[in-house]
Amino acid sequence: MQTNTNNYPPPARAWLTVFILMLAYVLSFVDRQILNLLVGPIRQDLQISDTEMSLLMGFSFAVFYTICGIPLGRLADTRSRRGLIAAGVVFWSMATAACGMARSYWQFFLARIGVGVGEAALSPAAYSLITDSFPPAKRATALSAYSMGIYIGSGMAFLLGAKVIQFALSQGEIVLPVLGTIRPWQLIFMLLGALGVAFSLLLFLLKEPQRKGVGAGARVPLCDVIAYVKLNRTTVLLHNLGFAGVAFCGYGAAAWIPEFFVRTYGLSRVQVGEWLGWITMIGGSAGILTGGALSDWLRAKGYQDASMRVGCLAAVLMLPTLPGYLASDPFWALFANAISVFCLAMPFGVAPAALQEIMPNPMRGQASALYLFVVTLIGLGVGPTAVALITDFVFQDDAALRYSLMIVCAVAGTLAAMLLFLSFKPYRESLQRLEGWTEAGTPSLSQ
Repeated sequence: MQTNTNNYPPPARAWLTVFILMLAYVLSFVDRQILNLLVGPIRQDLQISDTEMSLLMGFSFAVFYTICGIPLGRLADTRSRRGLIAAGVVFWSMATAACGMARSYWQFFLARIGVGVGEAALSPAAYSLITDSFPPAKRATALSAYSMGIYIGSGMAFLLGAKVIQFALSQGEIVLPVLGTIRPWQLIFMLLGALGVAFSLLLFLLKEPQRKGVGAGARVPLCDVIAYVKLNRTTVLLHNLGFAGVAFCGYGAAAWIPEFFVRTYGLSRVQVGEWLGWITMIGGSAGILTGGALSDWLRAKGYQDASMRVGCLAAVLMLPTLPGYLASDPFWALFANAISVFCLAMPFGVAPAALQEIMPNPMRGQASALYLFVVTLIGLGVGPTAVALITDFVFQDDAALRYSLMIVCAVAGTLAAMLLFLSFKPYRESLQRLEGWTEAGTPSLSQ
């Protein structure tokens, strides 16, 4: 089976691919995270609890995002990745617009499912496109640049949310033709949906790079993919669960940090949205680029498990920031949050890069979909709800949100660091196993 190791696109074309895909990721995270600053207005209009709100933020989106990710990941390994991404962008944008038209909790819930289904098409195909556009020594940095979309999008969601609240305070309800009277938070979802449909046209600038790496161009039966993952089950399990622990902290905190500052310090949501928007965009982007550059540097120094080491380091460095939730001054809480955002961002470029390195080319999209299945289901699907459940049923006090956040992040962060530390040796063994798969010249799963 042929291994393609050259013929990468020119650097300008490769980075244009990263830039366009990063913009798509930004858009997806704005659509995904805009709810985090709109907890108060949406709770009030829909008459729901923290726990019900958390299901809109996480569970409704994450379950179908993860379920649909596996078959869409297989399509990314065998079909046009550009076409798959374009279809996903249009679908999730229409579902985002539907969120703005929701008149009840369950209508909103169903629309959020649609957002999850559409967004499931993006990252497996994007990871595959970027991996085939850059040589191994630059992949962690390139994938980190793409993954900046997480933090630019989340930051923009906070800033947009702040503007929505500001508009609501000055204007109140809005009357539109056909739709009638709507709230400002509903309008922002409709506008985001329209923006996404228009953005999908930009994807025609993408060009499919030649598929490269072990088994490039081959179509591997699903049973062989399952067998290869099973052969590397220790590595895959520790990788997925370890980075899911980091995501658990990140999503759990991001969902409730705005409410934490409002409830604990009495700050306005407009202030909080503006501060957190810039902290998330700058701190998160700096963290994710630092993680990618550090991984590439360690790799150049001979550490084959560089990506896993960066993930472990990030989880360890996050833990000392947690007492910031107990600060009496909001300045110190914001400072601790900025450091935490930087640390938690570090792994989210290196995590998919690590997975791409141990998988044959025809399995990369499917392995990425499995990774996203675990990380999104645990991180986004459970993280926000875990915080809400502790607040609602353990402390039974909205003002105790700071303690819920600290407990969730401490437990998840410690477990993540332990799992990623244990992954170093199995990861190196998986790299060697891939070399054996190459030498055999066939997808032999007996090695």
